[in-house]
Amino acid sequence: MTGRLVLAGTGFDPLDLPRAADWVAARGADQSFAYVVTPNADHLVRLAGDPALAGIYRDAALCLLDSRVVARLARLCGLPAPPVVPGSDLTETLLRRHLRPRERITIVGLAPRFLPELVARFGLAPPAHFDPPLGFDRDPAMLAAAAAFVRSHPARFIFLAVGSPRQERLAAAIARAGGAHGTALCVGASLDFLAGAQRRAPVAMQRAGLEWLFRLAGDPRRFARRYLVDSPKIIRLLAARRPGDPAPHI
Repeated sequence: MTGRLVLAGTGFDPLDLPRAADWVAARGADQSFAYVVTPNADHLVRLAGDPALAGIYRDAALCLLDSRVVARLARLCGLPAPPVVPGSDLTETLLRRHLRPRERITIVGLAPRFLPELVARFGLAPPAHFDPPLGFDRDPAMLAAAAAFVRSHPARFIFLAVGSPRQERLAAAIARAGGAHGTALCVGASLDFLAGAQRRAPVAMQRAGLEWLFRLAGDPRRFARRYLVDSPKIIRLLAARRPGDPAPHI
């Protein structure tokens, strides 16, 4: 899409949740492959130091902001912010409101033991499911195998739920290989939340921009560096633009 609002060096599409879901749902399973990314503060900090990964996000058909914290910090810096569209909310909206009866989806990620619960909760037809091993994105053969699975299981909705930056690298590999169809959504832990594999923060904490604190409290060993060391660097990236400067668009 065009008319992206640039924030911390990344261009975001100015779509809210309903419009983003409508855009994804309007694409057919037979349309050429495209992918959607939903960067948060952690992603944006990583992109600032990884030009190749930044290019993958730039090439996404949709780039949606998945961070109320980043949106609020941007406004504090005098910058306009795009609508916030959490990947988990987008995933749930597509499954609850846009999935057709008996329509099959394709999933890469989500531990197999949680797949039956996801199917039961949303009344899904049996999904095409592939759960690659940890570090698959660094193994050319395994990355190619995951891309081939998606290519051989086209669907209107393809959920790449293996965490960032693995899922974005996989999306780029699928696009690069050619021959795939449907729309892939790089949605991290979204399916884990919806299947009950992980507990998502209460709605009040989500709206307050404190979902990160809930995850940190639940698993400090895993998330301490992300939320206390790496993610705060987003402040410097946002502050690099002087308040009052016109926001660049691409």
